[in-house]
Amino acid sequence: MTLYAIAPVEPRADRCGEHPAATEPTVPLIRVRQIVTAIVLVFSAVLIFLAIDGLTMNMRLTLAVFVVTITAWTILDLPDTPVALAGAAILPVVGAIDEDVLYRSLGNDIVWLMLAAFVVAGVLRQVGVIEQIIQRLLARLATVQSLFWTLTLLISATAFIIPSTSARAAMLAPVYLGLAAAIGNPRVNRALALLFPSVILLSAGASLIGAGAHLVATGMMEQLRGQSPDFLGWIALAGPFSLLCSLLACAVLLRFFLTREERVMAIAQRAEADIPTSLTRQQWTVLTIAGTMVLLFATQPLHGIGMALIGIVTALVLANERISGLSLKAALKGVEWNLLLFLAGTLVIGEALMETGTANVLAERMVGLAGNRLAAWPALVIGFAVLVATLSHLVITSRTARVTVLIPALALPLAALGIDPLNLVMVITLASGFCQTLIVSAKPVALFGAMDPPPFAQADLFRLAGFLIVPFVVLLVAFATLVWPLQGMQLY
Repeated sequence: MTLYAIAPVEPRADRCGEHPAATEPTVPLIRVRQIVTAIVLVFSAVLIFLAIDGLTMNMRLTLAVFVVTITAWTILDLPDTPVALAGAAILPVVGAIDEDVLYRSLGNDIVWLMLAAFVVAGVLRQVGVIEQIIQRLLARLATVQSLFWTLTLLISATAFIIPSTSARAAMLAPVYLGLAAAIGNPRVNRALALLFPSVILLSAGASLIGAGAHLVATGMMEQLRGQSPDFLGWIALAGPFSLLCSLLACAVLLRFFLTREERVMAIAQRAEADIPTSLTRQQWTVLTIAGTMVLLFATQPLHGIGMALIGIVTALVLANERISGLSLKAALKGVEWNLLLFLAGTLVIGEALMETGTANVLAERMVGLAGNRLAAWPALVIGFAVLVATLSHLVITSRTARVTVLIPALALPLAALGIDPLNLVMVITLASGFCQTLIVSAKPVALFGAMDPPPFAQADLFRLAGFLIVPFVVLLVAFATLVWPLQGMQLY
């Protein structure tokens, strides 16, 4: 019996990220949502255009578009990308921002970096180098416990070269299927199926290109202070936290989802003939080029070449049939264009909130309501930000949307209490990565949960999230208030 075999994944969901149990809402529910939306929008319009004084018309229009966008994402549960693009397009139409802001967003270096990273990920998947490396490393593991710990480290490492959690899930799902078929124990397979998406989501925070939300956050940091962490700087700040969270998830799954006998259960060893041979020349070439890209990312302050340009050149080199067997045209088919357009739309909305001064006004008004007494308790302020951002995935299912909404609506107002805004932006960005409570909260969870037969149920996610959320919040508060100040990120 082989330990695992690569096989295609056939999720039972009709739409990406949608679980089969998440059926279309009933007519009464739709009507309730429409009624609630109408009430919220009417109340917001009165508040924005009549009740709040001291705002310019551009501020009022920007704030109105921001509220409508949030309402569409949360209450109406409309698709993320069309809502973001509509909000971005309306802003110049009503005169809140110039048209150039909208057009520039499509040429933003963040969008180009993500485009290049998707092409690189497509090439790595085409040549099978990631899967083969994982197979070789896991081939002789003796027990379930050693398998879980090793997988946690290996999955975490993929965050530094794969730009999307959903892309990582699609690449690693065949590895899970092969392992599950070889193990043949439903309880172990359930814990294994929970481990993959949990580590994919939690480890994404370690890398600047691990999620689009990170690039949005660094863009807002640049607007706020003219500075943001580079590739290595992000790893130094977020890497230890993300690794600890991933290891914590593994420990919870081993301790509370498996018995001692299951943890030490032996894994069927592969026959020598079944162990993957050494990497081919093509795989070594692709791996070397991708490794060079990561090295150039890490040394960007030394050579001064932008990360987006490095990514584009790498993508063009790799998307060559003589090198990878994959043409650029074929590689572009694997790009998540939906995510790129969503990023462009949210960048416009975020820039509008900054440029018109709307975010600053919101911060000043909220400080006036809250008073300055909280400023004496920075850990309490950070804890509040972490808790809100962590729980926001229950309302806003897109991580990038959560960051776009929470930075101006939460980070800036709390920063006015005396907390450094860069610290708060980092806190909110990492906290938004906790999104494994619901099957529909994240695409990696939906992908693994939609397999046939389903390896885990919603109750399993609730149980796992219940064990993880408290240490996650406490750990992030500790990093923000104790660790990061020692690394140069100010608390005040």
